[in-house]
Amino acid sequence: MRVYIGSDHAGFELKSFLIERMSAAGHQVVDVGPPVYDAQDDYPPFCLETGRKVVADPGSLGVVIGGSGNGEQIAANKVAGVRAALAWSQNTATLSRQHNDANVISLGAREHDLETAAGFVDTFLATPFSHDPRHQRRIDLVAAYEADPVDQVLPAT
Repeated sequence: MRVYIGSDHAGFELKSFLIERMSAAGHQVVDVGPPVYDAQDDYPPFCLETGRKVVADPGSLGVVIGGSGNGEQIAANKVAGVRAALAWSQNTATLSRQHNDANVISLGAREHDLETAAGFVDTFLATPFSHDPRHQRRIDLVAAYEADPVDQVLPAT
């Protein structure tokens, strides 16, 4: 499987670790950057580009990494077609794929040790979407809003 991966300075060490681990597992890993550690870099360009590459390459998945993973998830989700999920446990990594058909996982490098974070990625890459109609319906609702937010009829509250 092709996996695109991007980070900022806070995620640089984890990114390097994951590239080696995923490559050893037989995945085709594409490093979206940064190419070198820069304590002053910003995550949005790397996360946005990771998201764009995933959307342009059907069947691929992506990994974005920062200090907490929050901003990275937000940035990646700005790309139409990205469904980025913040994983903080094995269960969230599993459910992001099974229920949400997430195509990008976001990780907080300051929140987990290398092996724990890598376990989330292993789970994410190995877990298929369930294709349960209720989950697909929800994904379709979000995709429809993303495509045309003005014309979407949302339930009254």
